[in-house]
Amino acid sequence: MSATPEALSPSSSETNIKSILEWLALAHGRTGAEDADQLYRQLLLLREAPVPNAQRLKLLDLLYVQAERIANCELPRLHEVSLPISRKLRQRVRILLDLLATLTQDYFNTLADLFDPEGPSVPRTPHTSLRRAMHTIAWQVRITHLIAAPTAIGLWQQLHSAYLTSKRLGLDEIPGPHGTPSILEIYTGILLAGIAQPASFSPAELEFISKYIGHCTPPIDLLEAPPLNSDGIFWIDLDKDFPAHALIRRSPGADARVLYFSCDAIAKLALTHRTELLQGVTSKTLGLPSFADKHSGPGVLLRLSQLWGHPAKRRFPRRRQSYRANLCSGLGNLWQLIRYPEKARDLSEWMVTNESPDGYALMHISGQTDHLRVGDIIALQATGEYAETPPAWHVCIIRWAISENPEHVELGLQVLAPKAVAVEIAHPYAIDPSSKVEALILPATPPLRPMQSLVLPAGLLKEYTRRIIVMHEAINLEIREIQATHLDEQTSAIEIFSVAPDDLR
Repeated sequence: MSATPEALSPSSSETNIKSILEWLALAHGRTGAEDADQLYRQLLLLREAPVPNAQRLKLLDLLYVQAERIANCELPRLHEVSLPISRKLRQRVRILLDLLATLTQDYFNTLADLFDPEGPSVPRTPHTSLRRAMHTIAWQVRITHLIAAPTAIGLWQQLHSAYLTSKRLGLDEIPGPHGTPSILEIYTGILLAGIAQPASFSPAELEFISKYIGHCTPPIDLLEAPPLNSDGIFWIDLDKDFPAHALIRRSPGADARVLYFSCDAIAKLALTHRTELLQGVTSKTLGLPSFADKHSGPGVLLRLSQLWGHPAKRRFPRRRQSYRANLCSGLGNLWQLIRYPEKARDLSEWMVTNESPDGYALMHISGQTDHLRVGDIIALQATGEYAETPPAWHVCIIRWAISENPEHVELGLQVLAPKAVAVEIAHPYAIDPSSKVEALILPATPPLRPMQSLVLPAGLLKEYTRRIIVMHEAINLEIREIQATHLDEQTSAIEIFSVAPDDLR
């Protein structure tokens, strides 16, 4: 937890309000995010001031504008963080999360007074308070996703409560001011982001997903019964502090108060957008965020289509383990490790906490983690009594990352192959022929990967590229030609193609 602002001495209501108004006057026109602790202090001052509800709402709204400014400034600064995030950054984020949580609760607290029969004859509609409470919750969820941390206890329950209140009052489908989303759209947008497995995407990808959900997705209907003939069915327990669950993975309890929704339409749309991008249509033409034009844009849309439209059960049970392993991350480091194993460097030590035939979960012990990125390729080698003979480096991809505190980071890995071959590739058209590119060849692993795979930096080749020259230094220099037959994996760091011999002349 961050340090709480200095203790507040008892003061009169007038003194507190004057202090808040003076701060608001100074904060007017600011553009940075460095005064989050000052804003937090003003919220605590307002909590201590026994002022009428109408005046409290006016001050809350003014403080909300400053919170919006700070949140929108802070979010882009979290796009390039490494895990675990530094103590300084975590403290700054903690203060921001605390002030957003305080603002959320204070808006909730004002709702009860709006229906006081002794209050004003024409009280302010609760629509604005509910919308702003949901926006502050949405910022908290986005921030925790970006720093790979769990959401605060009770946050999802607050979200469900805000939606239920708006539904009860008939306010859930009323559009926001100037055509902004309704409460229902804000709610379903947060749910969609939560079921997209945010720990499996990089910060830049998460920002794209947030914009895609906000501007490019069709409406989501919340139903009291599971929709028929749908694959991507999810459900929410309105009384529990959890995001939505995929019905195929878990069923709700018999007595639970549940709402269901289908993601088939949004999954189909994401797949359509991917196809159009691969055909050369620009993101601007499709009305998509500009990130879609990047080499990893179509890959993110494909993964979203699968996560939303075809959620899958875990294929293998996990076995608890407790043994140490060395980890080497990044394509360049792996290439050096495989080509020159005696010069291994930039290794970190991890504890394997569970494993299955297709992956591992790891907990960091020692060594640098600044270079770790979700979607990057790594190699893992067991040590101690679990070490293999001869020593083997298993090639994996980082599927998710979680960091709960500044000293802790966990990774989820998917196994790609039990080994790799370090090669250099060139192509007369797709790659500058005067320079060779370091890449890896992975052996076929039927039935999942029936063909050999080529791992290389993202953005260099396309599917069906032919005449790729592969050079492998073994006892002698081996040269052969291959063709990329299918793009199997695409992240912001690497791409993996199935390859076959290019025998056609």
